[in-house]
Amino acid sequence: MNESRPYPKARKRFGQNFLHDEAVIADIIAAISPQKDQHIVEIGPGRGALTGWLLEDAGRLDVIELDRDLVPILERQFSSATNLYIHQADALEFDFSVLPQQDEKLRVIGNLPYNITTPLLFHLLEQAPLIEDMCFMLQKEVVERICAAPGNKSYGRLSVMIQYQCIVEQLFIVPPTAFDPPPKVESAIIYLQPRTQFVGGGVCIKTLSNLVTQAFSQRRKTIANTLKNSVSLSELEVQGIDPKQRPETLSVEQYVSLAQSLNASNKP
Repeated sequence: MNESRPYPKARKRFGQNFLHDEAVIADIIAAISPQKDQHIVEIGPGRGALTGWLLEDAGRLDVIELDRDLVPILERQFSSATNLYIHQADALEFDFSVLPQQDEKLRVIGNLPYNITTPLLFHLLEQAPLIEDMCFMLQKEVVERICAAPGNKSYGRLSVMIQYQCIVEQLFIVPPTAFDPPPKVESAIIYLQPRTQFVGGGVCIKTLSNLVTQAFSQRRKTIANTLKNSVSLSELEVQGIDPKQRPETLSVEQYVSLAQSLNASNKP
């Protein structure tokens, strides 16, 4: 917000690229549309570019910042805020269940470092019952992978696992010039809303994850080849899947159905 403050330089080991473009910030806030009765959680506030705007409209705002040098600066910058709670912590290990007040749900946002995006998304999904929705700035390529449809070259494990658990939507692209320092890639804003009813029905997440990981381990091979150690040809045919299909052509529902079949066959 105030560039005259003595901010430390961006640290490569934290994957820091600080957002500074006011127009982009305004677009993000408009997309989130925080309300006074809502509990917002911001991951990686950095120099507070979004934080100040969120404080004006949100009810309670918790921010989680890993960089110890940024925390005291944020504390001074927003010292007059009565609805801000700053946590110096690693979001990958943070227990989000300590944040909700009574029965409320959390709205989680952030400009996520590219190097922790996938593990952090899965960490958050483990706590999905606590979360109303999520809005993140991610590497454009990762957003495209999450949102990809079957048959698309970007469709893969991340697509299946996230789409199974969330409604996903790519909102808009953010150019490198919106950051300090500018990253070498484009970014995009993604909206994720945890589902109350999973695509294809309930299934053990670990079984589904293992199955999908195996399926996409050799993308150029047929689904019969990649899953030969887990799924029989007859089971593929029962599921209406051509054994000659490639992994990227199967829908989320088909992977869920296969995982459900595996769970059923492994029961004593």
